[in-house]
Amino acid sequence: MPAINLSDDKTVLLHTCCAPCSCAIIEQLLSEGIRPDLFFYNPNVHPFDEYLQRKASVIAYARKKKLDLIDADYDPETWLALVKGFENEPERGKRCSICFDIRLKKTAEYASTHQYKLFATTNGISRWKDMDQVNHSGRLAALPYSGLAFLDRNWRLDHAQAKASRITKEEQFHTQNYCGCIFSFRPGK
Repeated sequence: MPAINLSDDKTVLLHTCCAPCSCAIIEQLLSEGIRPDLFFYNPNVHPFDEYLQRKASVIAYARKKKLDLIDADYDPETWLALVKGFENEPERGKRCSICFDIRLKKTAEYASTHQYKLFATTNGISRWKDMDQVNHSGRLAALPYSGLAFLDRNWRLDHAQAKASRITKEEQFHTQNYCGCIFSFRPGK
């Protein structure tokens, strides 16, 4: 993959899973003079009230930072149909790859349709996820679109988790103790 020169493009479409995972990445991009437009597409999140809480935190932070947010809405039935047969996969298994593929293909499609040259995701910063697995899905999602690249940066560098924890506490973001899907959800955990 050719090197991506961020100085050429000052806007990135950032697939955003939740505010705690997004905030340090948003801050990093802004500090580099890059404006992230946020793309909220998370049909995997369960239950629905969890989805709404995550979305509300992202919306509030986007407003505070004066960032555009694209709400791709909620479609759990399609997500469940696409992961059917992989319900018993372990965390970071094949079901997670399918989930990243679903969300990042939709992000890439939107990015291409709206003339973005770069897109990224916040999923790779999460301790619940395998960053290589996430980045692989992103690179695959970009392949069908000429002129579109996936920014597969290691968002965990430079104490990003500590920054995210600090911002999350300051902003009083809704937090969770699971990745989001029904198969990782354990009430009372």
